[in-house]
Amino acid sequence: MRPEDAFALMVDQGDMVLDRLDACCRVHPDKTFIIYGEDDITLSFAAFRQATDRLAAGLARLGVGADDRVSVFTRNSLVAALAMFAIWRAGGVYAPINFNFKGQLLGYQLKDTAPKLLITDINMAGVLAELADDLALPPVMMHHPRPGDHDDAGTTMPLAGLGGAPLHDLADLLATDAAPPVVIRRYGDIANIVYTSGTTGPSKGVMQSFRWMNQYNFLLRSLNNADDVLYCDLPLYHVGGAFSQFVRAVWHGCTVGLWDRFSPNRFWRRIDRCGATVCVLLDVMVPWLMSAEPDTRDRENTLNKVHMQPLPTAHHQVARRFGFDFTTAGFGQTESGAGFLVVIDQFGAEAGTPPDLYRGLSKDALRTAVRDMNLYMVDGAAPTPKGLMGRPSPLLETAVLDPEDNICPPGVVGQLAFRSRFPSTILTGYLNKPEKTLEAFRNQWFHTGDAISRDADGIHYFVDRMGGFFRVRGENVSSFEVEDLINSHPSIRVAAALPVPAREGGEEDIGVFVELVEGATLSLDALRAHCAAVMPRYMVPHHLRIIDALPLTPTGKIEKYKLRQQLLAEIEAAASGRLSA
Repeated sequence: MRPEDAFALMVDQGDMVLDRLDACCRVHPDKTFIIYGEDDITLSFAAFRQATDRLAAGLARLGVGADDRVSVFTRNSLVAALAMFAIWRAGGVYAPINFNFKGQLLGYQLKDTAPKLLITDINMAGVLAELADDLALPPVMMHHPRPGDHDDAGTTMPLAGLGGAPLHDLADLLATDAAPPVVIRRYGDIANIVYTSGTTGPSKGVMQSFRWMNQYNFLLRSLNNADDVLYCDLPLYHVGGAFSQFVRAVWHGCTVGLWDRFSPNRFWRRIDRCGATVCVLLDVMVPWLMSAEPDTRDRENTLNKVHMQPLPTAHHQVARRFGFDFTTAGFGQTESGAGFLVVIDQFGAEAGTPPDLYRGLSKDALRTAVRDMNLYMVDGAAPTPKGLMGRPSPLLETAVLDPEDNICPPGVVGQLAFRSRFPSTILTGYLNKPEKTLEAFRNQWFHTGDAISRDADGIHYFVDRMGGFFRVRGENVSSFEVEDLINSHPSIRVAAALPVPAREGGEEDIGVFVELVEGATLSLDALRAHCAAVMPRYMVPHHLRIIDALPLTPTGKIEKYKLRQQLLAEIEAAASGRLSA
């Protein structure tokens, strides 16, 4: 598909997410939009629109208007979902906060965002109160769980309150019967400010337009129709949860099964509860599911399209075990949206999902959609090159750049960069950081900070974060490769590789933390022998640790900085012991 044809199709499908919700309410108002599994709450499209309209009216009465930022700090995904659409309806900007933040991290983001209003829940009152002496909190809209709700922890407001910030009850605003304001919004207006982790400094608030959301889920939704049910257990401060798995639903009028967090023990019961056909599995979610004892009924589920990011080496075995007809992978980013997609046909003519449970586009219709969109499709049974990302989106111009921003030839690793072919399809910039925006867009390319390569046919492959390269004994070593090789041991659930300063010279040693499959045993000597057997000598980690559980973010990503701090402390303590001796 030519870029101009793809762009015309994307715009024709609707740039404005609120217009898409309104269309769903006109076409099938009584269809279930949300199944909130945590409290077994079901909302139709019409009921969701009514609730968010009332909340938008309440926001307007509290002074929220066009371009005003509203921070959302809650673990409750239904509250976040309602707040998101209400903020947009009132003309505001959705600015979610990681619900694990406290102290300096939380204070920094609130100061940087400077919201007109903060939507939160009573369980967050304690960490917010700790900031009251150093930060003037904005007016607060508070969610109070009802007795018996899953998030009812019996929490009460601290005696000191929240530093004098005006408090409003979310339930009161939802109960009022008021019309929402009429605020005209256009595709280039800022819809969201989502913070991305800082690697060399404070995290940056990425300003995303309404069209950014359209671009972000355009490729994936080409594989869906109204019969699909999207399963979402990713937090709604994460672009994957908020805009791919939740907001994507309004373009086709899909039902969403919504939960607050991933649970390996409850995952399949949830899929059955909502009849999900689509889900996302990130990082350690896959080995968690695979570590369960195989069962003859493993394929008796409704999932037929599963996005795996990053794509595990064993994706075909995973798909064959659980009956996933298609898996997808690619490249998605808070700044650039969805730049790549690859579709993997895992079963061919054979049925993966039982025919009586299969919903969504037929397999032939999905393959036709792949061809029409010029997406890259491969046979799941064939060997898959590491880091396969597929072809770039027709909406974006792509390059692999060397350190001087020259385009690298095929086969040479460089930094992935994007240019927008059409207005407002990638980030507008970083909030309050014009110098970081200029740096990222130097030489008219947006620099992603990711190392990739491409082949002569234009197929692209992820190598690592630019900071994920180690310089070891004169060799460039990728953390991705180290982890992939270690994870090949059957007793290992997941590994995390990270660099630490070498004992001698200016290069680095490799440290690896390993989490074992439940019930498995493995000695450090056996782990070292495994590394020696599967790796070249220079790649074998100098520091190996086996731990009960790797620290994770709510989206299942390994918090390597915590592991690095632990390892550096151990190294320093060992060195101090030698010196004192």
